Amino acid sequence: MKYASEEQEGPAVEQTAGPAPSAPEQTERRAPVAAPAPAPHDEQQGTRNRVARSILDHGPSTAAELALRLKLTQAAVRRHLDALAAEGVVEPREKRVYGARGRGRPAKAFVLTDCGRDAFDQAYDQLASDALRWIAQSAGGGEEGEAAVAAFARARLAAQAEGYREAVESAEPEGRTEALAKALTADGYAATARSAPNPQLGEQLCQHHCPVAHVAEQYPQLCEAETEVFSRLLGTHVQRLATIAHGDGVCTTFVPKAGAGKAAAHSTARTTKTTTASASTAGRNPA
Repeated sequence: MKYASEEQEGPAVEQTAGPAPSAPEQTERRAPVAAPAPAPHDEQQGTRNRVARSILDHGPSTAAELALRLKLTQAAVRRHLDALAAEGVVEPREKRVYGARGRGRPAKAFVLTDCGRDAFDQAYDQLASDALRWIAQSAGGGEEGEAAVAAFARARLAAQAEGYREAVESAEPEGRTEALAKALTADGYAATARSAPNPQLGEQLCQHHCPVAHVAEQYPQLCEAETEVFSRLLGTHVQRLATIAHGDGVCTTFVPKAGAGKAAAHSTARTTKTTTASASTAGRNPA
């Protein structure tokens, strides 16, 4: 153990040659404090991103190939690959061998999963917009073009709805909105069902995320077709109150209680306009 007196170095004559330096002078003689090093977690994540990016750029890769490419040890690369595989970003596959196979176990090549690819920039929004624009132009543009886009949207949503139908129809009538919300959540819409401001009239289906919001901003037919599908699945007229595509924070659809009908929907649209939707959105996508 070091004592305080042992921390002062130098000959005794220097200690008695004059008065001890003042506190400010001692402070000035201290070595500058080094900048804090990056957090280990950030470094690890940064390296994992490099590993995933290398696989994206070069295709299926073995640990040895990645180590050579990134100038890392194979042991380090394997640790990162294990972590990425646990997160569902990559998955191992048997590397394809051309010609005669040598002895020993074949090397595993790692590929990106769909989830891993989605983590990188994709041009899906632009592709969807271009496809819908082509549909509209091929139909002649104008009202005919809009009708063609609407027909496509209905066909797409009708096929998607088949995946929800069993969940909705197997639920009790009072639990069908909740069942639809759970089915939508499984498809990435982060949906919930809650009571409307006036619970006597009905409830609200809220979608906190919309995977096609950017495209729906240009083509509201997608929102309209979705509203029609909700109406058919729930067996009642529903009213779209707000949409993320229109700039609202949540896509909100009013679902009236049995027997309430359109009068309840329009009444709720008026009473919730200031809290759940903008005035312009309330009538933008009628069912």
